[in-house]
Formats: sequence, structure tokens, C-alpha cells
Amino acid sequence: MFEDDAVIAFDKPSGLLVAPDRWDKTRVNLMGMVHERIGRHVANVHRLDADTSGLILCAKTKAALDILSGQFQSKTVHKTYHALVAVLPADRAMKVMAPIRDEQGRLPDTFTVEMALDQDPTSPGRMRAIRRHGGKPSVTDFRTLERFGSLAWVECRPQTGRTHQIRVHLAVAGAPILGDPFYGDPEIQLRLSDLKRGYKGRRDEKPLIRRMALHASSLEFTHPVTHECTTLSAPLPQEFEVALKYLRKFAQDGRAAVRRR
Repeated sequence: MFEDDAVIAFDKPSGLLVAPDRWDKTRVNLMGMVHERIGRHVANVHRLDADTSGLILCAKTKAALDILSGQFQSKTVHKTYHALVAVLPADRAMKVMAPIRDEQGRLPDTFTVEMALDQDPTSPGRMRAIRRHGGKPSVTDFRTLERFGSLAWVECRPQTGRTHQIRVHLAVAGAPILGDPFYGDPEIQLRLSDLKRGYKGRRDEKPLIRRMALHASSLEFTHPVTHECTTLSAPLPQEFEVALKYLRKFAQDGRAAVRRR
């Protein structure tokens, strides 16, 4: 997506690891490809979950890596994600906290989830929200951009950078990300036949989005050499654009836009 003498940025597809897997070193990963094609001097400054697509920033020099890593640690880098979420009924939401709703029972225009996160001792690789003491402090700001019945298109701005932070915070708010295999409802899928009246669909009709609907859209940081405020962006994946097109066309009247398999 961008390259100069100090930094290089990539648009990572969903399903691709950023770095080698802890247990399976044979799995293909972004940095392995980068080191093979560009050189081992390139280092990633941050990470994304394998299932999350979008912008990954890397440093091409040790000096740039030190400066950018310091910005991430000091929380001066502004990260923006976009997610398609399923707004669950209160009785099906996580019990960690009351689902966040406005007076009409919808996700509010803006809301913030501040809840510590920690490893889930019962499920390796997963995180859990901590209501009282313990865990790492975690804060995410959210803005509801569009509503489509039981779905919503949400902008996510994490103030901290914990593992699975956006995913867990949306789940505890009662609006898990569509297609999230850990914190969502695997039975909820979005198909064109759910949206278009009279559309029968095929027997083998596929969901419009067949992955976790979370995308790292942009990063704003201070360039390590020029010291200018720099914003890099990654376009939405095509399946997101297609799903949003159909949602905007057929689901603006507020009827339910998802169904259980």
C-alpha cells in the first residue's frame, strides 16, 4: 500500500498470519513472504489476527522500528477498524455486562467499552473480559455508521492494543462481529435471500461474507524520518463492499437482515 526508505505497509488478506505460528511453523505467514522477497531487515511494528484483514505497518530500518514501536507503546498511533456486527437480543448477549442499546433498542450512535481483558484459562488462544480486578486495562471507542435491522456497520477505534480487543468488546456490548469464530454466533449468516423480497436463492446459496467481518482500515502515525503526520489506508475487501451494497439497497427499511443456519 505504501513504501519509502523507512517504512512499508501491506494490505493483509483475511486468513493469513502476520508472523509464524507458535505451534505450527509450517503455516504461511506475511512476514515469512516479506523476508523471502524483500529481506530480513523488514520488521512488522504491530500485528493483526489472522482472520482480520487490512493494514500492516512494517519498518525497513532499526531506527524506524524503534521510533514506530515507541509510538505504539505510547498510544499515539490512531487505528481505525470497520466491522459488520450482529446486534443480538439481550437474552442472547454475553452476560459479562448489560448489552449497550439506545432508547429504541439499537446500538447508539457512539459508545465506549472499557473492560479489562485476560487470557481465558478454559479456552487456549481466546480472551475474556474481566469485570472486577485483574486483566489488562482495555478501552475501545465505537461509532455506529449505518444500521440494517439486526446488523450494524461500525467504526472501531481502540485506545489500547490488546489481543482480540475489538472482538471481545463488541461481544460484551451485545454486538459480536459477523463471522467471528470465537466470540460470535456461528449460526448467524448474511445471505442475499435474507434481504431481497421474493428472492428464493439456490439450495447451495453462500453467505455474502464468509469470513470474520473485521477490517483494519487505516493508521495515523508520525513518520519516523520526516516527522510528518502520516495516514495510510487499506480499501474495504470486495465482499464487504458487495454486502454493504445489498444491505443499503434492501435493508434500509429495518427488517431483520440475518438468519440462523
